Amino acid sequence: MNQILSLLRPLRLVPIVTAESATEAHALAGALVAGGLPVAEITFRTPAAADAVAAVASRGDTLVGAGTIVRADQVDAAVDAGARFIVSPGTSRAVIERCHERGVPVLPGAVTATEVQTALELGVTTVKFFPAEASGGAAALRALTAPFGEVTFVPTGGISPANLEDYLDIPAVAAVGGSWMLPATAVRTGDWNEVTRLTAEAVTLARRTPASALR
Repeated sequence: MNQILSLLRPLRLVPIVTAESATEAHALAGALVAGGLPVAEITFRTPAAADAVAAVASRGDTLVGAGTIVRADQVDAAVDAGARFIVSPGTSRAVIERCHERGVPVLPGAVTATEVQTALELGVTTVKFFPAEASGGAAALRALTAPFGEVTFVPTGGISPANLEDYLDIPAVAAVGGSWMLPATAVRTGDWNEVTRLTAEAVTLARRTPASALR
């Protein structure tokens, strides 16, 4: 996980991509890279998810992970396709243990102290705070970081340009996940220039947070 964190920290953002095809995923990754964000979390929400991961991995210029992983067999499918990290909406022992077996970093979802402690007991020190806004937002996350000084967080869910800096101001936050730079209309019409424009704006906004706020 430390290796992946070393790559995510400078980027500060993790675009969450739900692709309907490998071709679409490849194009989306290209638009993100052009906007200055060579990373993508491909969600396992469509039948094309594994092919989408493989397509992005084949580019060689994008750090690709797999999200919405809720079963151990999905871990296998994602890793076999080229995913370099796994993201889960919850803290699943089966998912975490399979990730350990496959030697791939995992970010399990956790929004309560109990879930964070469970992740720690399973050998995980970086978790996905999800759903972030619905679970109390940046204020709740800041409070949760107090008793868990060794834990790093990647908040996701309801984050936008309006509240991005609130999360990035928290020292325990390595990066923030979001999809606002991938509006459905632009993706549906193949307007990759719009995706690139929004991505570049997001990158600029993320860089406004003083470096001193980072661990």
